[in-house]
Amino acid sequence: MTLARVKALAVATATSAAALFGTAAQAVEIEYWQYFFDARVTAMEQLIENFQAANPEITVTMTHFPYADYRTKVAAAIPAGEGPDVVQLFYGWLNDYVAADLIQPLPADAFPAEEIDETFFPMVQAMKEGDQYWALPTAVRSLALFYNERLLEEAGVEPPTTLDEMVAAAKAMTKRDGAGNITQVGMTMGMTAQDHHWWREVLVRQFGGEPYLDDYRTVNYNSEAGIAALEFYAGMQEGDDAFSQVGFMDEPQAAFKAGRAGLHIDGSFRIGSLNNTRGLKWGVTELPATADGTRSNYSSYWVNAITTKAEGEKYDAAVKFMQYITSDEAMQVWLDVVGELPAKPSVGMTEANANNPVFGPFIRGLAYANTTKFADESGQRQLMVEMLERMTLQGMSAADSLAIAAESEQKLLNDYYASN
Repeated sequence: MTLARVKALAVATATSAAALFGTAAQAVEIEYWQYFFDARVTAMEQLIENFQAANPEITVTMTHFPYADYRTKVAAAIPAGEGPDVVQLFYGWLNDYVAADLIQPLPADAFPAEEIDETFFPMVQAMKEGDQYWALPTAVRSLALFYNERLLEEAGVEPPTTLDEMVAAAKAMTKRDGAGNITQVGMTMGMTAQDHHWWREVLVRQFGGEPYLDDYRTVNYNSEAGIAALEFYAGMQEGDDAFSQVGFMDEPQAAFKAGRAGLHIDGSFRIGSLNNTRGLKWGVTELPATADGTRSNYSSYWVNAITTKAEGEKYDAAVKFMQYITSDEAMQVWLDVVGELPAKPSVGMTEANANNPVFGPFIRGLAYANTTKFADESGQRQLMVEMLERMTLQGMSAADSLAIAAESEQKLLNDYYASN
């Protein structure tokens, strides 16, 4: 081999090595964490595959934990400089994650607040502070009224569209034994499930009130509207013509899945489990309106955020990944695989999605949905449970029990915001 050839080979080898090391230097790996739920894991695997195909220099590793352990794992990992660069969290946890310095605000150049305000459903604005967003969802949830097709047919009633029709249909589907005990409820009931959302954000508003003021920092349901809404709700299990019962078959969704309840208010996340319930023929419709057509709904969601662990090239990769998993394409994948609703009207309100017999009622409900900004969701839910128990177990009036709940919740909110 000539000297010139040796030199040329050396140069080529050095150039190839430089190119190799340059490519390696550009490669980056980030971690994504979410809680374990089969359909969510499947959907995210598909999104990660799509993202990596378009961004071969970025590898995304997904880790998931059982729901019961999830918050503890996240809270321990990030301060230690470990764990996720992008994390999934329930919207109601946002204040806690911000206060604990677990997440950082989304960069304004990649996530302009004005653009998000215009292109996402309004409820996501609960994730905004000032002119900056902290997190964004891939999908959102709303409530709707599930009905048992067989029980409706047996009772000779149609799926209700108003509260009055709902009451009439539920009474027609209620069954009792010889001693008068309810053996089949016309409608499920229970503040521990989704009813505390239905009462707070739907019934209170439909009866003419507003549940909170001052960006959900001031309780406002201790009013005539709140009393009327509570009397309506509690009345479902009162008197000889009661058509519901708190604690029937332990959980409302269990009663409906077992075919022992005619009507059931639940979230869009329930669709998957109902589809897998053998022998159950069910349908779904929008939440009943008042006689004059007043509608309301409640929306909740899980969001994705960039953690404080993400820095440098990992931060840049996390921003890119966040942009993809909040895109129209990702939202359609999530709807198809998980059954949760797109967070943008551009996806949710397409003719195919908005008129879908299963997803449609939930998607249409997003247009008039409200999202409660919780300080402590479990604590605030428990106050609603106790509010109803005082009426059921102690015979307290709706007005008196509501006043106690409002005072207790206001103290909870004052204490929370004083320390945060």
